[in-house]
Amino acid sequence: MITKALLEDIPALVTLINSAYRGETSKKGWTTEAHLLEGKRTDEPEMTEIFLDPKNTILKFTENNKIIGSVLLVEKEHQLYLGMLTVSPELQNSGIGKKLLVEAENHAQSLGLSSIIMTVISVRTELIDWYKRRGYVDTGEREAFPESGIHVTVSEEPLEFIYLEKNFLN
Repeated sequence: MITKALLEDIPALVTLINSAYRGETSKKGWTTEAHLLEGKRTDEPEMTEIFLDPKNTILKFTENNKIIGSVLLVEKEHQLYLGMLTVSPELQNSGIGKKLLVEAENHAQSLGLSSIIMTVISVRTELIDWYKRRGYVDTGEREAFPESGIHVTVSEEPLEFIYLEKNFLN
């Protein structure tokens, strides 16, 4: 079931997101960033800040009272920014990500927004292809990948974000 996440979900969301993006557990899934980055993907202070901003919505996918998927949605003028689409590594490739993406698109349209935009690390070609198969296109816009205490690059290749977008109004 997909519902809006609540403040009390933060510890479970942090655990889920970190397990899917970084570290050994993330290697069980196909969307890991462990070969590119070390450290955590997020933490409780960052998630709390996200929750406190009224422009942000986090959707959670729950099964048997356990959060097994989530996605961050941020209202930005005429667009919805989509970030941190997460599925538990053991359950990736089972359709949960697609369901969360469809729900995100429904959310954008219910707000009257014209498109969804996201950033994806440029070397994650399998993930970029997955989004393209769902109607997202490369806008050509690029942004340097931020270095921080949380995001520690281990990749030999320089990292950058590419922007993908799906328009609803043609």
